[in-house]
Amino acid sequence: MKKPFVSKDQLEKITENYATPFYLYDEKGIRENARKVMQAFSWNKGFKEYFAVKATPNPRLLQILREEGCGADCASYTELLMADAVGFKENEIMFSSNVTPAEDFRLARKLNVIINLDDITHIDFLEKVADIPTTISCRFNPGGHFAIENNIMDNPGDAKYGFTREQMTEGFKKLKAKGVRHFGIHSFLASNTVTNDYYPSLAKILFQLAVDLKNETGASIEFINLSGGVGIPYRPTQKANDIIAIGEGVRRAFEEILVPACMGDVAIFAEMGRFMMGPYGALVATAIHEKHTFKEYIGLDACAANLMRPAMYGSYHHITVMGKENEPCDHVYDVTGGLCENNDKFAIDRKLPRIDIGDLVFIHDAGAHGYAMGYNYNGKLRSAELLLREDGKVEMIRRAETADDYFATFDFTGLFKK
Repeated sequence: MKKPFVSKDQLEKITENYATPFYLYDEKGIRENARKVMQAFSWNKGFKEYFAVKATPNPRLLQILREEGCGADCASYTELLMADAVGFKENEIMFSSNVTPAEDFRLARKLNVIINLDDITHIDFLEKVADIPTTISCRFNPGGHFAIENNIMDNPGDAKYGFTREQMTEGFKKLKAKGVRHFGIHSFLASNTVTNDYYPSLAKILFQLAVDLKNETGASIEFINLSGGVGIPYRPTQKANDIIAIGEGVRRAFEEILVPACMGDVAIFAEMGRFMMGPYGALVATAIHEKHTFKEYIGLDACAANLMRPAMYGSYHHITVMGKENEPCDHVYDVTGGLCENNDKFAIDRKLPRIDIGDLVFIHDAGAHGYAMGYNYNGKLRSAELLLREDGKVEMIRRAETADDYFATFDFTGLFKK
């Protein structure tokens, strides 16, 4: 059974100072998990976890991960600005974008970060709008289906990302002719995998690709980025990934493929977001309405504008009714928000304990792609983000939006000036 990282008493004290809904993050869990990732790949001297900023773009959380030795994976101009402001510098930042605007590439070159090109046409585009650095990475897409032991994990052939196999060889030759001396390979083949075999299986593909590209082009391949895709168990019945076993599986592939090819000094990179942060953040809301019609409904003061994954993907997020963890789940509810959209539901036909008006609800595993995917439909305002520190104190790391914030981009009209 999933257990909240905070007690009912703690939450009640927090709500004395901060109105629900809000996001709450667990510093202790974040730090312990980051250290375990570093331990899992400590066999590789050059290992670096580039946290995917898009998952949880909050400077305070990025600061914690930086203190634990992580880098930052950025996908946009503003993410680059945030990473730089937090203190990540140059090769501590990986810039992995697609359909990239010229100004984004210019900023990436100004900051001298590692650029991961998504398409072979971006070689000429980057040279035109900025210049070609001496270190660069290329994103590989093998096409077709990606399967582990005949189980299809995802369909890279339908993804918009990456170079084809033939384009990787062509691209490396072209970049080498333009002065690139240090190469990297990157690939992302499946999302939110809950299996210890994903990274090792991907590693075998990329390690063999690296050997072949070195032989074909003479390029010096210095790092291989396994990107993200290592998932978390959203459902209580799922078994969590074992990052130590995953690291060991990658090590075995490394010893089997790269070491015999005299490439034992290649650095391994990762850019996990969900695995690094997902379980250590929750959306906390209050039950404010109940409705008895064709179904039983519980309405929260949060909505899909706060956490859109269930509405967008039909994703499961476990729900704990605080203080009722040991009560029987003998009621069936649709748990909803207040948007003018029928898919604004955190749960459908979910078995839960009886929920009373005023109950605090803890929505699990929202620490990645939760707040970050929020929006302002219906004029809904984004919530605060809070950090439960290791010492038990609570720190506001983003204030809640106000109506003034919502109207701020209309300030030129004069209509909303006080």
